[in-house]
Amino acid sequence: MDAFCDSLFRREGMGDVLAGRKLAAMKTQQGIGIDFGTSNSLAAVHHAGRTRFVQLEADTPVMPTATYLDRDFQVLTGQAAISRYIDDNTGRTVELVPEVLGESSILVGAAGANSREAPETMTQKVYGPALEDPGLPGRLFRGLKRLLGDPHTRRLMVFGQPYRLVALITPVLLRIRKEIERSSVPQCSASLAGPLRCGHPVRFEGRDPNRQKLALERLQEACKHAGLLGSGIDFGFFPEPVAAALSWRAAAAETKGTALVFDFGGGTLDLALLHFDGDDHRILATAGVAIGGDHIDQRLFRELLFPLLGKGELWRRWGDERMIETRFPFEQYEELLLNWTVGYTLNQNRFRHPVMDCMRQPPPAGPKFRRLFDLITRNMGYQLFQEVAATKVRLSALESTVLDLPELDIAVPVKRVTFEAMIDDILLRIESVVDDILQQSDLAATQVDVVVRTGGSSLIPAVARLLERRFPGRVVDHDPFGSVADGLSIAAARGL
Repeated sequence: MDAFCDSLFRREGMGDVLAGRKLAAMKTQQGIGIDFGTSNSLAAVHHAGRTRFVQLEADTPVMPTATYLDRDFQVLTGQAAISRYIDDNTGRTVELVPEVLGESSILVGAAGANSREAPETMTQKVYGPALEDPGLPGRLFRGLKRLLGDPHTRRLMVFGQPYRLVALITPVLLRIRKEIERSSVPQCSASLAGPLRCGHPVRFEGRDPNRQKLALERLQEACKHAGLLGSGIDFGFFPEPVAAALSWRAAAAETKGTALVFDFGGGTLDLALLHFDGDDHRILATAGVAIGGDHIDQRLFRELLFPLLGKGELWRRWGDERMIETRFPFEQYEELLLNWTVGYTLNQNRFRHPVMDCMRQPPPAGPKFRRLFDLITRNMGYQLFQEVAATKVRLSALESTVLDLPELDIAVPVKRVTFEAMIDDILLRIESVVDDILQQSDLAATQVDVVVRTGGSSLIPAVARLLERRFPGRVVDHDPFGSVADGLSIAAARGL
């Protein structure tokens, strides 16, 4: 293992695991499930026919899948990682300096042919592009699950140190392990007990044909370093939509037949088609695609908020002899605004100066750029995305709502019908995945007895209508946020 990974593991209390600490064996009929998600993670313990969720945060079992490393390589995870990132970068001016690539020597004077003196040389540093942020207090990592299947992403640079993806996701898994051990679950010993099942999507993101194998290898290595895999633990991976099916089956009335599980979460859409016969099940087909609630949030941000931040406005400024008028280069800001974890990099002079210039314009343009300036300098991208997500949730129950952020003088009325028009292409992709799984299993829609709708994004009314149209009268809802962790713990308890 790389030395820097080893030191990280020791700081996080992983040294005892790497040294081979044995964990107690699990008592009969107890199972642990870990739903390591793109956006959020959960853990559950199933015992004697009942499931209990582990409190991963102070007031909720749902923990953001986030890792923060400061310049001393101290680690924070979950909501604490996000809060620290926001605090550290609010109001901080970013000044990128050129990266030193190496040194070169130039001959500036030569001794005579018969001289024994060394020739005179001048050594100077060779600089690359201005990419280094010397004032950066720490790095926040979110959504690393999306990179696990990418063979080209081996390491990420963190303050001059190359960190493997495994080393960056291990602290989150370690935090989960410690919270499981701390939980007061009846019949659960003080140390982690097995069997344990960790979920995985049907299709990890990426295009590499071997991405599934690579992603599982990396995730398994991280689980090992976190103490979730080792002596005395029956560890295994289990498909997330199949786990959701087990969770639904445990709560449903006795039934036989074919069930389609529709698990639409923050990062992926996963489908599984299963045939149930009592407690036994057979997987007929699986399908998945890399779309989820995060993609929808970005769509809402782009469509509703970009026009309020200056997109489409003109940039008027004096040149040497005349007034120059061009379209404001908003496209240079877009990707950084849509990815709030790196949004702080907009607080550079090359980004701020054009915005400050445009702030002097009369309404309506001037106030829009004032909003953009405040968003950049106050590092409010996370708060803005939280309100976007909350607006999406409200539209699941209401025909209209208001996207409201008083700190930026934003109050945007949003109708459900408008929102659904924004995601029309996403709905078409969803329908295509449903077609795909039916074709795989060689079944008609009429041969599916029940459709189990789960995952937070499945609550969107347009998604519900799409499924109801395809499978009239056979769509049921089941625990949109906890079904996967619950089902994983059931799979572990049953030894599946």
